[in-house]
Amino acid sequence: MNIHSDPERGPYGALNVLGGPLKPCSHDPLTGYFRDGCCNTEARDRGLHVVCAQVTDAFLRFSLNRGNDLITPRPEFDFRGLRDGDKWCLCAARWLEACEAGVAPPVDLEATHQAALAVIPLDTLREHAASQE
Repeated sequence: MNIHSDPERGPYGALNVLGGPLKPCSHDPLTGYFRDGCCNTEARDRGLHVVCAQVTDAFLRFSLNRGNDLITPRPEFDFRGLRDGDKWCLCAARWLEACEAGVAPPVDLEATHQAALAVIPLDTLREHAASQE
């Protein structure tokens, strides 16, 4: 069966942390390890970019201070830089680090890949769930 047509796993062929089909995170800006708008992953994704979060200024500053500049535009990578309110697939370990520092951005559970559970407890993700619109 083609995973992209599997009704149990949705169009992206993966499951979210709630056990349902993985939903898209953001197409503007275009996010994801594969830059397909989804927090999908594979073995080569060493950063495990699987947490769909709505970034905040506090998180962006935290990340910058840890050496990961997500603010500065990088046109050579077709990256406009993130702004407060953008949704982005974050590395699970960085999100957890931000959580421990008190600056974790809200998470879209339906768009967060189940692989995040290898790093972050589900209860912790639920505590930071973004309100569903």
